[in-house]
Order: sequence, then C-alpha cells, then structure tokens
Amino acid sequence: WTLHLKNVTVSLSGQYECTFATYPYGTKAAKIQLIVKKEEEQHYVKEVQLNQTLEIPCLEDTTSENLSNFPLKWLVEENGRKEELVIKEPSSPAVYGNGRALYGQRVRLGLNNTLQIFPIKLTDDGRVFSCHVVYHPERVHKSSTIVRVFGK
Repeated sequence: WTLHLKNVTVSLSGQYECTFATYPYGTKAAKIQLIVKKEEEQHYVKEVQLNQTLEIPCLEDTTSENLSNFPLKWLVEENGRKEELVIKEPSSPAVYGNGRALYGQRVRLGLNNTLQIFPIKLTDDGRVFSCHVVYHPERVHKSSTIVRVFGK
C-alpha cells in the first residue's frame, strides 16, 4: 500500500502513519517522518578583468567528492533561453552541449567541477551561468552566477 502525494509543498511535512488489520495477527502500523524542503538555490556575482580566466565553482559550500557522485550540468542564459554548456555524469567524461557553440573552445570543465572560461570578453558581461546538481530526480541543487567584466 502506498500513499501518493501530488503538488507537494513544505506544509505537507510531518509524521504519517499507516494502520491496517491483519488476521490472525491483529493491527499493524508503520510510521514515517516526511520532511519537505524547498528547492535550494544560491546566487553569486563574480567580477573578472577583461581577457582573464574566469573560474566559477559549481556549489561553493560542497566538496568535489560530494559532487562527483551525482550528475551535474552547467548552463548559460542567452536571450532568455538556457543553453547547456557542459553535462557531467558520475564516472564519465564531461560532454559539451549545444551552448558550447556560443563559447567555442573558451569554456571547459575544470577541477572540482568548476566552469572555466578563457579569455573573458565584453560579451560575457551580465551573462548568468548556472550549475545544477541532481541529487535525486526531484531534488536539484542550483547555483547561479552573474558575471561582471571590467576593462583595464
């Protein structure tokens, strides 16, 4: 027997109990504590000099060992659309997505799943790069970074 919950919100957090009668053993019960968390997202701003290398960490407070166990992807927002730059599955090499066309060879996945862009151009100013880590099909941790480019 399964309880199906739709349109789950934080308000559905709590203890749930299933009770049923069996013969000849009597009443059986099972309890489960449900904790519903809102989607986690972090926002950052990175400032970088023109023609320098920009390195954006995926999740600033998470170790690379934790990230290596889960699928992740880097996206860039272009004219209101999100384009995939890099897709990384556990224990597999990185795959560069269709967003790579915007950046050519200027973008790559660095150590600890950082996004590296070199050289930074004026057209990168104001762009939003986001990293999505899929801990579970219904639990995605996101961080987004707005880039501010400065000339010398």
